[in-house]
Amino acid sequence: MKTSVVGAMRALLPTLALLAAGSQAMASTLNQNVSWTIDRAGTSTKYRVVAYGDSIYAGYNGSVLNAAKYAAPTVDAEYLSALWNADIESVRRTKSGAVASDVYNNKIVAEKSYMQATSTRVVTFEMCGNDGLQARSAFKSQTGTCDYSGMNTAISNCKTYVAAAMDYINANAYSGVKVKIISNLHYPGYDADNTQSSCKDASTGATVNMRNTFLPYMAKMNYWMCEYARQKGFQCTDNFAQFMGADYDSNGDGIIDSDGLRYVSGESESSYVTRITTTLKSTIRDANTHFVSASSSYDYIQSDDTHPTYNGSTVTAGLFGGTTGSGAPRYTSFTNGKNPIWNQYGHERMGWAVSTSNPSAP
Repeated sequence: MKTSVVGAMRALLPTLALLAAGSQAMASTLNQNVSWTIDRAGTSTKYRVVAYGDSIYAGYNGSVLNAAKYAAPTVDAEYLSALWNADIESVRRTKSGAVASDVYNNKIVAEKSYMQATSTRVVTFEMCGNDGLQARSAFKSQTGTCDYSGMNTAISNCKTYVAAAMDYINANAYSGVKVKIISNLHYPGYDADNTQSSCKDASTGATVNMRNTFLPYMAKMNYWMCEYARQKGFQCTDNFAQFMGADYDSNGDGIIDSDGLRYVSGESESSYVTRITTTLKSTIRDANTHFVSASSSYDYIQSDDTHPTYNGSTVTAGLFGGTTGSGAPRYTSFTNGKNPIWNQYGHERMGWAVSTSNPSAP
């Protein structure tokens, strides 16, 4: 028995090395599936939240063996438990490093049974982050004349699979599902990208500022996630606004920055992109320093400058399988629909933002 275990570990070493080397850009993919039930005292009624996605919903923390217990979908489950006075099972079917097509084909479609359970009341998903990260990495490595085609392809693929995912969920989720939600993208590395490219623009012959180059592409991705949600009966959690805008009015326009950056239902793509990249660009801040007031801030991004910070412990999720477990809620009631740390960690902020779409009853 000891020999077989040692052999298995040796067989895993190349995979571990590859994933460790590529964890920043998540070039390798890693299934990180978790089922965690918020076990509320005094009730045995249980409903389910199903979340599909990549490393964001996975609660990725740099490990190939575990992930955050309280990633955004499980934070939402805690809010639902209090709202409905019920036990809530948070099922996260995720694949860290997966591009949109992979999330669609190998999670949403291949694992549709999870959202077909009769206990399911919420289905949420996120994707496209790795499409953007890979396109960004490819652009940064360019020399000679800048080629923007990779980023255009990322937008096209994002639009294709976001729309397909919504259509598939609409057609296949349990008929008793009360709400369907997509989460859009924050901009990791916003400050780090404020530098010049190695390649030169064909029109000007000069290098380009990479942040100014990437921001419109990200804005277009985020616009279509929320716009397709409007068209197809989903709610849109605007993580870009929640992460990248302060929770006070920094520019004196009478609107809290995080509210001003939000997608406006029914607006045009050009209107949204102009608002993000020009009109309100001065209010965008790197989420490593998310200001909750003019004098107080919290770090929403882990040291990898990509993944959201989280509160609490971890659960097994990775090469050795995933956790199925339960535990009492951290908080049993919420003042004004917010837990005491709702704005102190990236996953807490995202989970709260998802929860604002929750129906009042199951």
